[in-house]
Amino acid sequence: MFPPVPPPPTPWQLDAARAMEGDDLVAAGADLEPGTLLEAYRLGLFPMGLGPDGHGTIGWWSPDPRGVIPAGALKVRPSLRKVLARFEVTVDTAFPDVVAACADPSREGRWITPAVEAAYLRLHELGWAHSVEVRQEGDLVGGLYGVSIGGLFAGESMFHTVRDASKVALVGLVRRFHADGDPRRIIDVQWATGHLRRLGAQEWPRAMYLERLAAALEAPQVDLAGVVPAPPPSSTE
Repeated sequence: MFPPVPPPPTPWQLDAARAMEGDDLVAAGADLEPGTLLEAYRLGLFPMGLGPDGHGTIGWWSPDPRGVIPAGALKVRPSLRKVLARFEVTVDTAFPDVVAACADPSREGRWITPAVEAAYLRLHELGWAHSVEVRQEGDLVGGLYGVSIGGLFAGESMFHTVRDASKVALVGLVRRFHADGDPRRIIDVQWATGHLRRLGAQEWPRAMYLERLAAALEAPQVDLAGVVPAPPPSSTE
């Protein structure tokens, strides 16, 4: 759905600016209603349950430092470039399937509960949450999902069942989200793991992230399912 439908506002008070330096967990409680989630992302927060496997009380996180892929930062190595043509990349054709794959209970470090799945499905139905699907010979073999607000894409999770498929999903997202060349756009990856750093993710202090987030939110909303992808980013050794 484009443009997305604004939900009722949240009644909860959320504020990442009050977090202590170096403390990733900012608050606990509230709910997963669409208005709460959107307000949280606009304030630099995202939810993850505090109990085992993501169950229990909702925690609201604002990592310090924050993992981010800004415009022009993605690194596509020659080995990855060679495999891009082996896959088909689509947007918003199988959102529930992508989230379900990311929530697979057999995955190590799982945190996506049925309540989280339901919450992001509601956001998807309103046009705010999106999936990038990667297929090979018609089979769904990788993908990612997240929330798009103005010039922010807040990545939530990715998966793959075939080597490089999640990387292909990220390249597909970047090609679409940054197609207009607006330098304010940022892709939030929460924590910059070694895997993501090799793909160009950077670590920003929380204060810097919040400053850049404010500018990103002023950028136009992207119709990810309808945008014509930009050419693949240049190779980087």
